[in-house]
Amino acid sequence: MMRHASQLLLSLAAVAVALFVWITYVPSAAAFLDRIGVAEMLGIEVAAAESSGGRGGFGGRGPARVVTAEVVEAETNDVVEAIGDGRALRTALLRAEVSGEVTEVATELGGTVAEGDVLLRLDAAAQRIALERAQLMLEDASDEAQRLTRLQGTGAVTEVREREAQLALRTAELALREAQYELDRRSVRAPFAGRVGLIDVEIGDLLSAQEEVATLVDRSEILVEFRVPARVVGRVSPGMTLEARPLGLPDEVLSGTIRAVDSLVDRTSRTLRVQGRLPNDNDALRSGMAFVVTLRFPGETLVAVDPLAVQWASEGSYVWAVRDGKAERVFVTIRQRDADRVLVEGELAPGETVVIEGVQTLRPGAEVELAPEKSAALPSPAPRHL
Repeated sequence: MMRHASQLLLSLAAVAVALFVWITYVPSAAAFLDRIGVAEMLGIEVAAAESSGGRGGFGGRGPARVVTAEVVEAETNDVVEAIGDGRALRTALLRAEVSGEVTEVATELGGTVAEGDVLLRLDAAAQRIALERAQLMLEDASDEAQRLTRLQGTGAVTEVREREAQLALRTAELALREAQYELDRRSVRAPFAGRVGLIDVEIGDLLSAQEEVATLVDRSEILVEFRVPARVVGRVSPGMTLEARPLGLPDEVLSGTIRAVDSLVDRTSRTLRVQGRLPNDNDALRSGMAFVVTLRFPGETLVAVDPLAVQWASEGSYVWAVRDGKAERVFVTIRQRDADRVLVEGELAPGETVVIEGVQTLRPGAEVELAPEKSAALPSPAPRHL
């Protein structure tokens, strides 16, 4: 019997020593014992044990030493990214209006042309003859009309003769315009300034009507078409700025604007078609290139805390705010999480401090000793992509 009693006493002593060591060196031990209702039975003052950071175990008192960070004001970032296809500001497929033999190719391959420049001419001998004939007929009709005008008032010119002369003059003018039109059709001209692609036509070639001659592009600006989700339809408008990164040049970020917004949302994808424009001053962009387009929308203003400050309980997320030298638990709702900050809603104000290190020793109302703050302001985060 005595043997069993000795073994029991030794076991109890070992448990007591282990319990003492646990409470002394594990800051959260006292809180655990308090939750299961054992702390009071053992005579442990939980608040003192926790606030001492494990240096008082069964009766040590003193404020908990914690590291804090300042609560700052920040704005949520709504960012929409989409893949867009680029094309030139204007593109024209040039064709021969009539059939004929090529007599002149007046531009270099891949060269730059101005509006109205002749790119190609067809044989126009017959049209020039017709134009000269029309000019002669116009001169003759004009002389006759002037002669009759001089004879007005003498009684030598009837009203019918005068009308016939004016009709002949008008007919000659129309014939001249028609001859000039037929001559102009023998030339292929640039409808706008731009760059001409490769021309696979040589002098002496016979072209048929509507045969393709060359492609003319104006890539002084590049248009980028992309789609945005329906949730931002009311926030996208012409003139809004955008960022674009060519997929082939991911390190180059271009700034542009929205040129036009479609009026209908696609029923299948629930997206809206948007067209942006990018400057191409150095002529580095081409039609057919793909771009990652980024639209940034201003968000609402909230308070932001260091990610280390956010704790979790069965009731939800919370932070330890330091008010009047004591810890106060403040429940918050997380609105946006980034690598360097968390935007939250709760009873927090900019300029307050929250605990980011030493939270395991805190209880509501516990006194705290402030270590130097981590920083006065949080760094700007990377944008959240929605």
